[in-house]
Amino acid sequence: MAVVVDTTNSPYAVHRGLPVDAVVLDDPVLAPRVRINRATTLPGQFKHLEETGRLNNFRRVAGLFDGPFEGIYFNDSDVYKWLEAVSWALAAEDDPDLAEMADAVITLIEGAQHADGYVNTYFSMERAGERWSNLRDLHELYCAGHLIQAAVAHHRATGSTRLLDVATCFADLIGDTFGPASEGKREESDGHEEIELALIELFRATGEDKYLETAQFFIDVRGQGRVSGRDYHQDATPLRQQDAMVGHAVRAVYLNAGAADLVAETGDVSLRDALDRMWTTMTTRRMHVSGGIGARWEGEAFGGDYELPNARAYTETCAAIGSIMWSWRMLLLSDADDTRYADLIEWTLYNAVLPGFSLDGASYFYQNPLADDGAHRRQPWFGCACCPPNVARLLASLPGFLATVTSARAGESDSTHDTVWLHLFAEGKATIQLPGGGVVTLRQTTRYPWDGAVEITVESVEDAGAFTLNVRIPAWAEGATGNATGDVNGDALPRGETAPGQYAAISRVWQPGDTVRLTLPMEPRRLVAHPAVEEDTGRVALARGPLLYCVEGADNAANVPDLILPDDAAITADERPDLLGGAVVLTADASMASPEPAWSGRLYRPLTEVEPSNAQPVQLTAIPYHLWANRDSAPMRVWLRRG
Repeated sequence: MAVVVDTTNSPYAVHRGLPVDAVVLDDPVLAPRVRINRATTLPGQFKHLEETGRLNNFRRVAGLFDGPFEGIYFNDSDVYKWLEAVSWALAAEDDPDLAEMADAVITLIEGAQHADGYVNTYFSMERAGERWSNLRDLHELYCAGHLIQAAVAHHRATGSTRLLDVATCFADLIGDTFGPASEGKREESDGHEEIELALIELFRATGEDKYLETAQFFIDVRGQGRVSGRDYHQDATPLRQQDAMVGHAVRAVYLNAGAADLVAETGDVSLRDALDRMWTTMTTRRMHVSGGIGARWEGEAFGGDYELPNARAYTETCAAIGSIMWSWRMLLLSDADDTRYADLIEWTLYNAVLPGFSLDGASYFYQNPLADDGAHRRQPWFGCACCPPNVARLLASLPGFLATVTSARAGESDSTHDTVWLHLFAEGKATIQLPGGGVVTLRQTTRYPWDGAVEITVESVEDAGAFTLNVRIPAWAEGATGNATGDVNGDALPRGETAPGQYAAISRVWQPGDTVRLTLPMEPRRLVAHPAVEEDTGRVALARGPLLYCVEGADNAANVPDLILPDDAAITADERPDLLGGAVVLTADASMASPEPAWSGRLYRPLTEVEPSNAQPVQLTAIPYHLWANRDSAPMRVWLRRG
């Protein structure tokens, strides 16, 4: 069963995810990205792996290539992430070409494994004596973690144990090497987290407790000064004592994803409390309006509270993906009916991940700034190429994030007590196995995210009886003309059931043809930042539904930095089928205030000499932020001056 995070037997997890092949997407935004990921991105990335020497590094260790190691010391991880992406793509749909590529790469990995189980092409051959010599900086366990995740994904997708056998052998070596000093092991961990969540998923795939125990060791040893003693590596404070997100953003959310997995298996209350505190402080003090995290270029790190620059925002694509990974695991733990985790997953997906991936599926952003002069452009690959295969594996696994199931009461074994939770809206179909038995097939009919009308129809019910359908009502689903509304077969849902920020719970004996209809308010809305976010003082951002908007030079005759949006200007949503594959744009009457000629050659002037602004009327056009930089280079702004 190709479930991305398999909590089927996790005693402290509430939700169970769906297999990747249980959901087929056919919506106007996500489905095209998933299709192009399969058809263009994955084959293109395979070519990059070959051309940049990453595959030759494995051939070199296997004795099939006579040449030097090429690239960065953690280049193996890019191969593993690509292989995981291919595995999820194969889980969703057979593809002989991708399967052949995957088999060829697995053969290379098998050939590069040492007799004791070790796999790392940088530390093989001439560097074999340097194994485990610099865990802080050289990412050995990080690479191992991605190998393990790829192996679990490939096994779940294909049933093959070839790569799983490689991974378990390596994981056994890691478990024999690292652990308590009292057992004669090394009390250390990697400078880049990843091994933690990988080992827990390996435990779930194999049932071997030793992998869970090693993962717990790596989580517990961090914060003890055994890595660096620095916030940068999340090593200055034990995780259970942390309150805020610190250090390298990708590493921090990977660590917390692994910790959430550990909570699902052990029920560790102090660890769960720490995760709750950190999630809250991240989302209320250290997250950009896009959902992007990691404010600082220096160290790719979280900044301080309310340190959220625009043009200098780092907001790495990998960090946004890691944020989704963590939020998804927090959702799996949650027994509440509030939508905060699913809301953030959706918002981050559309506004912090999709911008990192071009519409043609062939180029990528590493950083995702919220203001730019037109110089920042996507690249087909990077020397440090962590983001491209990370995007590919998220998109390939995306159908598995649409919905979950829960069994309402411990010990109940019939579908009467089961609940299906619908977290994301997208045209398509989901075939859902209920925990208590029975299968239900749901079809969503919608043009979301462009339109707020959503129909959820029960296509078939097999031995399911009564169950509850919980449908997310996003926290943003409130407007000046009213909040979300809904009905079942024409009978209106009570107003309290469709309040923003909760799930509408609908319990009944479902029959084929039963239909839930939702209408989510999609009127444009203005967002302002906390007063402590200095860069956004006097500025406003635009949103509609789950999408953040920006203004780009290609759509605006005025100089983008000079645009001013009056607070009382009406904002209109217009559908543009011809624009960037089809989109809804926002338009408004605005003004342009260019610097007066007297500023020429001057940096500062006395206030008494400055003339009142002579703003000229213009029309402003905003596009979804995830679509920017898919045309000719031009300035872009998310935060606009208020007038």
